[in-house]
Amino acid sequence: MILYSVQCSHGHVFDEWFSNSGDYDLKAAAQEIICPECGDTAISKAIMAPNVSKAGASAPAPQCPSGGCGGGGCAFANGL
Repeated sequence: MILYSVQCSHGHVFDEWFSNSGDYDLKAAAQEIICPECGDTAISKAIMAPNVSKAGASAPAPQCPSGGCGGGGCAFANGL
């Protein structure tokens, strides 16, 4: 199963599940995808941000020295 964010020709965005990308293509061409807000069947894929996760554990954030970061003299903050 694959979840696509789709959009009708009126700009309504909604999520829809498909068996695979070919299933989306077939249903979109046959106008079988219906906007739940307005009933439009002119549907296209909406722009989506990918769900990317990092593999493995990331390094912990650096800790400031015991004197703190006041006065703009923090070596950690200045290097970022």
